[in-house]
This record gives sequence, C-alpha cells and structure tokens, in this order.
Amino acid sequence: MPQLSCLTPIGDLTISAEDGAIVALDWGRGRDQEETPLLREAATQLQDYFDGLRTVFDLPLAPHGSPFQQRVWAALRDIPAGETRSYGDLARLLQSSARAIGQANGRNPIPIIIPCHRVVASGGRIGGYSGGDGASTKRILLGIEQRGHAALFLPQDPGTTSP
Repeated sequence: MPQLSCLTPIGDLTISAEDGAIVALDWGRGRDQEETPLLREAATQLQDYFDGLRTVFDLPLAPHGSPFQQRVWAALRDIPAGETRSYGDLARLLQSSARAIGQANGRNPIPIIIPCHRVVASGGRIGGYSGGDGASTKRILLGIEQRGHAALFLPQDPGTTSP
C-alpha cells in the first residue's frame, strides 16, 4: 500500500492509499514511503489546511468500516469547518446513541480529512481525541479551522501586512 509522510504543525502524518483512494491517515512517520500523484496531492491539501488556505478536502476517500461507521463518517464530512457538533447531535441525526457515534468517531481511519475533531461532548466540552496528543491536538485543529475560516473570508487591507 503506497504511503507518504509529511511534517505538519502537529507532527509527522502518514497518508496511505489503496486502489486510487485515501484509506488512512496516521500519526507518525511511515516506514515505507512511496510517493504517488494522489498522495502528493493529499500532502499538498493537508499543508494548505494547516496554512489556513483550505477548509475542505477534495480527495477520493475509501475508509474501511461497517455500514454504520460509513454513515457516521459521511455525517462528519458535513460538519462545516470552524464548527462543532455534539455526539448527541449526531446521534439524533443518525437515529443512534451518542455512545455508538463516539465509537465510530474513534475508529475513523482518516482523521482531519474526515473531521472527527469537530465532534465535542455535551455542553461544548472538548471531549477526547484519539490522534496526536489527544485533546490538545483536537484544540489545535479546531483553532486552525476557526482562524483559517476567518482568514479565507475576511478581506485583506492592502495597506497591512500579515505576520
């Protein structure tokens, strides 16, 4: 399975592809590096995301999972960047339980691209996160999106410079 690692503000990430689609994104540097056009594009889109230039990924995805997990992961992709939904919100939407949503969310094989970090606990509490350094990584990703989302839509004053 071809994979490509890239350095990001939250550490090394490794993207894996199979049959022309992204199937996994893992923390850490992958042992076997095989650059393909799809993996190069995925790495470029991830870099744009971390640079605040992209909030939506345009990549073919084929995460392996049960039909229920697939439904949950599809619902995650519908959460706009810079916004969050609670496990309860998704449970009501998918007519399931918050616990089942949490389990499917935690098994997401393509985090960030399938934005499981946008799901929070009741009352807006950050909740857990299985990637990177846990909840602190989740806070970083949400912060990137909130700043990036604003940067994408706020007009720039030609008389000012950006840091």
